[in-house]
Amino acid sequence: MRASAVLAALLISCCAPAAAQQDGAALYATHCAQCHDGDAQSRVPGRSAMQAMSFDQVLGTLTSGSMATMARDRSDEERRAIAAFVTGKTAIGGSTADTQGRCTQPVSGFPEPLDGPHWNGWGVDAGNSRFQPADMAGLTAGEVPRLRLKWAYAFPGASVSFAPPTIVGGLLFIGGTDRKVHALDARSGCTLWTFATDAAVRAAISFAPLAGTDQFAIFFGDLRANAYAVNALTGALIWKTKVEEHAAARITGAPVMHSGVLYVPVSSIEEVAGSQPSYECCTFRGSVVALEAATGKPVWQAYTIPQVPQPTAKNARGTQLFGPSGAAIWSAPTIDVKRGAIYVATSNSYSDPPSEMSDAILAFDLATGKLLWKQQATPKDAFVVACFGVDRTNCPDDHGPDHDFGQSPILVTLRDGRRVLVIAQKSGVVHALDPDDGGKILWQTRIGKGGPLGGSEWGSAADQDRIYVANSDVRFTRDGTRQLEPAQGGGLFGLDLASGKIAMEVPPVACGDRPQCSPALSAAVSLIPGVVFSGGVSGFLRAYDTADGKLLWEFDTVQDFKAVNGVPAHGGAIDGPGPVIAGGMLYTNSGYGQWSGVAGNVLLAFEVGKE
Repeated sequence: MRASAVLAALLISCCAPAAAQQDGAALYATHCAQCHDGDAQSRVPGRSAMQAMSFDQVLGTLTSGSMATMARDRSDEERRAIAAFVTGKTAIGGSTADTQGRCTQPVSGFPEPLDGPHWNGWGVDAGNSRFQPADMAGLTAGEVPRLRLKWAYAFPGASVSFAPPTIVGGLLFIGGTDRKVHALDARSGCTLWTFATDAAVRAAISFAPLAGTDQFAIFFGDLRANAYAVNALTGALIWKTKVEEHAAARITGAPVMHSGVLYVPVSSIEEVAGSQPSYECCTFRGSVVALEAATGKPVWQAYTIPQVPQPTAKNARGTQLFGPSGAAIWSAPTIDVKRGAIYVATSNSYSDPPSEMSDAILAFDLATGKLLWKQQATPKDAFVVACFGVDRTNCPDDHGPDHDFGQSPILVTLRDGRRVLVIAQKSGVVHALDPDDGGKILWQTRIGKGGPLGGSEWGSAADQDRIYVANSDVRFTRDGTRQLEPAQGGGLFGLDLASGKIAMEVPPVACGDRPQCSPALSAAVSLIPGVVFSGGVSGFLRAYDTADGKLLWEFDTVQDFKAVNGVPAHGGAIDGPGPVIAGGMLYTNSGYGQWSGVAGNVLLAFEVGKE
């Protein structure tokens, strides 16, 4: 389960049938407290996390966002009561972000060359390496200690900053919980345009020329499973396509472009919805959808589980159950031009019988979507959120550990010409496969204990020699307070790609007396020659020497900032996306209140200061 499902967990549980006259407090006590005042390992937000959300964020999700289907039987009054109680707020009205921080000059073209420094999409290249070469980074290991904050941009009413930026041609494109995509000047942070979406956009954005035209477009997906193409200079919609009709479907991984085709990964929140005893769990299957980039028309759709879910048994309440289900794709696909293949990593199964396609790496044919091979890492991992709840009616009989993959496979060519497909898992194990031999396992190395929140969560980075893996192993106190355990979790590792042996290790950094802190490193890591960057749940962004793990630079993002768009800005825990480096600047998200960490709402931009 991912952080994108957290708000869903709140809203599903709060939207159970109730009399219209009940106020928000009564609705919460009756239908929400069981999960949200319970064990933090249930991975739904506690009261402090919900209070950090905005009224408009929750209400928008209920009325027209990813939870609209689940809340369709609730009246407007009930929705507003729920939103007001769980956030402790009312509507914020118009946002200063709409009037402040606009660029003084209208955009007439790209401020910088399109072939200049850029970070396009999630993994910066087709192999999802998250390694930025020296000429594109414009930042050396010697300059890293002089990084200084240049500007901050704040997302109004947000408690998380969970969408990574894309940098191309001097422009920056980024989504947010405010159900908008923002186009900024990458150097100054001023706003060029915004585009309203049907739901929040948390995935990275991909940039490409639009075939058959003189336009350049950005491509992205939202949390209602809509894929979009938007003019990169004007923000005008080119096309929008619903890629999956299942009510729980969403897009959390970045769509990737190759040869005029957009490949869109599809995930879901059904492991949350499926936890309700009255829900017919479960019927969602993950998939990759190939679209014509110019038109948005479907080319093919390949499901991760080929079998259509069938009725299996009835639960103790008499509700019909279905299976197999699950194997969502949370991350960006990886393109292998040499073999004409696309690789994806899948989530856990949701229901019995568990699928052999879950917790797996799958290879599909780029042209047809035909399955080429599969390699499962954790068999029999059927799991829904109910497995951590008091009412486990819909929890599979012999449920698994929820050790799915949250990150993209990385395709690397070693210095001797051999190729490796490498990925870290929530189990705490790093896997190396042979893409040229049907996904044969080359080596497996454990770097963490693993758990529902990792192990390794969002993303690793690799050059030709090593893969760099951040370890979460986040834990919570067991005194009923849902607080982060300040002395458990964390660690950063560099593994030799040829052998899997640990070649570099950074031990966890203790929290001391810092509140709402964990040493856990859940966020994706990023790499430039000689330097690996890693942000932590503590709120610190740190840079380490890849040779010996020596600390080169750190910045505490848990503070208030003056935002260029005039919105109150504060940093917090760092989770989800990793730093983006391009053209001598570094960008990082800060704020992630979901797992009892510090909430926040900013994108921070750094540049090298004078000596």
